[in-house]
Amino acid sequence: MKVLSVHAHFDDYEFTAAGTFEMWKRKLGESLRARVIVCTDGMAGHHFRSREETGRLRREEQLASAGIGAYEFEQLRYPNGQVPREACLQISTDLLAALWNAIRSFEPDYLFCPPVPADPLAGIHVDHVTVAEAIRRVAYMINVPHAFTPEYPAAESRSRTCKVPVILNVYDGYMFGANSFDFGVDIEAAFPKVCQMTWCHQSQISEWLPWIGRHAMATPKTQEEWAAMLRERLARVRRELRIKTRRSLEVFTVTAWGEVPTFKQLLSDFPRLSGPAANRVRLRKRLALWRADS
Repeated sequence: MKVLSVHAHFDDYEFTAAGTFEMWKRKLGESLRARVIVCTDGMAGHHFRSREETGRLRREEQLASAGIGAYEFEQLRYPNGQVPREACLQISTDLLAALWNAIRSFEPDYLFCPPVPADPLAGIHVDHVTVAEAIRRVAYMINVPHAFTPEYPAAESRSRTCKVPVILNVYDGYMFGANSFDFGVDIEAAFPKVCQMTWCHQSQISEWLPWIGRHAMATPKTQEEWAAMLRERLARVRRELRIKTRRSLEVFTVTAWGEVPTFKQLLSDFPRLSGPAANRVRLRKRLALWRADS
């Protein structure tokens, strides 16, 4: 199985899907191949480091996390080789082409990305929304071999079929109050590993987030302090979504942007699938309707 996480920023993956990927790795071992794609250069998110230093440091931190999490890390690049600029990502032909190429090159079974906000009152981050909308727009083109051959030339008379992944939305903290979900994955057993991976992002959790954070975030001095703060972040998600458990969860919503799975497929493929029974009933009916199974 191949799983892909596509996000705007360094550390977005660790806060949304890293526990699930770790649980998958424990379930499948060497049969799982995981990749994380970051879609911006990471240069904007700091208040006393230079742009160049910030971008370099953020990349080093992501590589350290990848070493702990045993996943492949890639920065998205436009067809001209340039990495998209943080804080001003916009839908463009080059962005769609770059995502098309990255997805086709990996051919994941499951792709995770941010959600498209449905509530105009919801808070957003421009980079998150752009990645979400770009994935949505390019999804149909994944198996269209000539869609971006001007940007990525290929032998147009010898096309190949490309796997279209199941595309799921992750939780987005910028949309607090407007999030929804279909199911959760119990990541309690993976929490220590998630804590280690997030702790790699020191320029983020010990410098930038306390500066910019909306919730008067304290500065963690040790990994133990950070573990307690991370647990509270996960608890806040559960409170928002009214999930009645004390165990650590990551939550996901199934889209019809790509391949539409069966409910049985999700139960079989996902590790430790969890969540309220009512959500699962609604998901089962929605997937059956999308697939014309009933």
